[in-house]
Amino acid sequence: MIKEDGSPRFTLPRGATGFFVPEDGPLPASDVRAFRTALHAAARATGGEVGGIEAQGYPRTFHIATVLGRTGETVVLCHAHHPWIAFAGERRDWYREEFLSPPPWAHVFAETGFTVLGGELLALPLAEVDTSVLTRGEWRQARLYGVTTLGGVLFNAWD
Repeated sequence: MIKEDGSPRFTLPRGATGFFVPEDGPLPASDVRAFRTALHAAARATGGEVGGIEAQGYPRTFHIATVLGRTGETVVLCHAHHPWIAFAGERRDWYREEFLSPPPWAHVFAETGFTVLGGELLALPLAEVDTSVLTRGEWRQARLYGVTTLGGVLFNAWD
């Protein structure tokens, strides 16, 4: 899914994989408090509640939470280093292609400064993503874990 002008639809920034070189300084961090606030607003929008929030822990690159609404449970992922939100059907330690389309209440996250990533975008093959910032070590991990999609690079638990 290359844009009409020939450029990729997504450009990976430094820190997208969760790996970093200490000499380059620490990676940015998502605002966990803002994520919690948005989760509670989303739960209110569904007429439900937040089922649980688990902060990112090594080696996972994301925070994970659930929203329990009238239509069931939705897993919400928040990247630990960039303000990206994704949705999944079940809790896992890493994801490859198991992403859902954003639910109707996903706009709550966008309204609070997050970027909501849809399942179609997260399923993009890495060949269609600008991966120029990835290091040899990051590529080695991607190959080792069989990761071939944007979502697999962003929401991983490589070590």
